[in-house]
Amino acid sequence: MTEKKDSPSFEETLSELDAIVSEMESGDLPLEVALEKFERGVALSRLGQQSLEQAEQKVKILVNEQGENQLHTLPENEQP
Repeated sequence: MTEKKDSPSFEETLSELDAIVSEMESGDLPLEVALEKFERGVALSRLGQQSLEQAEQKVKILVNEQGENQLHTLPENEQP
């Protein structure tokens, strides 16, 4: 029996998307392959966006549990 694989992690998604971008930027792919890579890239982009939205929602819930009503932007010198 085959186990169903969970969705890739955000980091895995980003890594695969980065590899696809590099391949496509080389300009050496046949059109059909480039289109397949583009489709996969769009799908990965959507997965990544969903992961970010879920993480943002979790942060908002945690902030609200702490009695804070809104997130605060870090000062320029403290941003990563």
